[in-house]
Amino acid sequence: SSGSLLWGEPAPMIDYALPALAAVLLWGAGTGAVLLLDRLPRDTSAWTLAAASLFTLAAVLCIGHTAHDTSVAGAYAGFTCAVALWGWHEFAFLGGWLTGPRRRAASLGAGRWRRLSEAVQVLLWHELALIATGLALWVWLAGSPNPVAAWTFTLLYAMRVSAKLNLYLGVRNLALDFLPPRLRYLGSYFRQRRFNALMPVSLGAGGFVVAWLLHGAAVTTGGIRVAHVLLAALLVLALVEHLMLVLPLQPSALWRWALKREAVAAR
Repeated sequence: SSGSLLWGEPAPMIDYALPALAAVLLWGAGTGAVLLLDRLPRDTSAWTLAAASLFTLAAVLCIGHTAHDTSVAGAYAGFTCAVALWGWHEFAFLGGWLTGPRRRAASLGAGRWRRLSEAVQVLLWHELALIATGLALWVWLAGSPNPVAAWTFTLLYAMRVSAKLNLYLGVRNLALDFLPPRLRYLGSYFRQRRFNALMPVSLGAGGFVVAWLLHGAAVTTGGIRVAHVLLAALLVLALVEHLMLVLPLQPSALWRWALKREAVAAR
């Protein structure tokens, strides 16, 4: 029928449920781990960064090893390793190791363009590192049968840029609890507003991509199907994070267990 040509043969629900569950668990564990590590006492942070870098190097080697593996295991491996690589960048940023040339609050009374320039300066090295890593993944995996790592990193970057722009333009909940004491100055670049015009665009575009990914899962099989579902689930989680910025909810409520060490880290 025309419906089966468009959507493919119906797949068992387990083909969707397992990758979605894996994405949720990895997202939760990864986010919590980064928050916990960045709230360790400052005198241990260099050792923690070194250990995290070794772990990330192993993830990079795994990406290369699975670049030609189109199996279900290859899809999970590429996805997981890309999330680990992303987590290193987040850890280095929240730990204050990889931020930008400006390390202080926004200037009082700054005009629109000066405020934008200062906002770029506080994130510059972090953003350039993310862009360089993403480009390196695409060049490295160009033409490979399993580019899931590049897809995953790109999706994470796109949604993070969207979140940063929405925070800059203004949202209800600024999620300042996620910033460790050493980066609290970043909160001065956020704006608290009930609405900004970018948020519905971010949600609408994200919803469209989720539908496209689920369509891709329906017309493919094996590792490629799993990759589509993993990415769709990850994007849904990112959209939930966007919604928590504007709904009358506390974004940090899910992460109380990871944020409770803040008093220790501030010493």
